[in-house]
Amino acid sequence: MATPQAMFAAMQKKLTDESRTYETLGEEMSANAIARQQASQQLSENEMVLKELELLEDEAKVYKLIGPVLMKQDLEEARGNVGKRLDYIRAESERLEKKAGELQKKQLDKQKDIMELQQKMMALANPSGGE
Repeated sequence: MATPQAMFAAMQKKLTDESRTYETLGEEMSANAIARQQASQQLSENEMVLKELELLEDEAKVYKLIGPVLMKQDLEEARGNVGKRLDYIRAESERLEKKAGELQKKQLDKQKDIMELQQKMMALANPSGGE
């Protein structure tokens, strides 16, 4: 059987590893929040573009910026492109929201694991604690 010191050292190493994983999850959540914010901003911008395109008459001229050049584009094609872009952004937003929920659950589970490990270490360090 392992000595209490060896058990404590093993628990301490595991606690360090769990803490690193917890921090990594926090960083992933931050990156996810930034991506969700960007997707939300892109969604708003593209919804405004689509509203503006809907206000135009069918024979209106529409131009698309491609690099440094403005290229003429068919109005229906422009509406279709913006619509497809909106669909993509919405799908990406949903994916990011789902991922955020998964990360939050993982982080809460990891926090619970860390707390349990800390309690075990305290009990091992103080074997007579309250018994």
